[in-house]
Amino acid sequence: MLIIGIAGGTGCGKTTVVNQILNELPEGEVGVISQDSYYKDTTHLDYEERVKINFDHPRAIDFELLIKHLKALKKGKTVEQPVYSF
Repeated sequence: MLIIGIAGGTGCGKTTVVNQILNELPEGEVGVISQDSYYKDTTHLDYEERVKINFDHPRAIDFELLIKHLKALKKGKTVEQPVYSF
């Protein structure tokens, strides 16, 4: 199993690159994990606090959980990817 990470700022074309990869490889051979699903939970914050969050900053991402999930997937295990609601 090979894991490829595609990084970049908002609107730089990450999704376009991923879609091109999906078009070039056999169907069912590629799984996509979106880093957007791993934003830290902010439901405990009120609206004024949430609007101050810079979601492009690495501190906004739960990298511990993302890494844990990638390691599990690499071992052939399944994970429950979080669903982040903007």
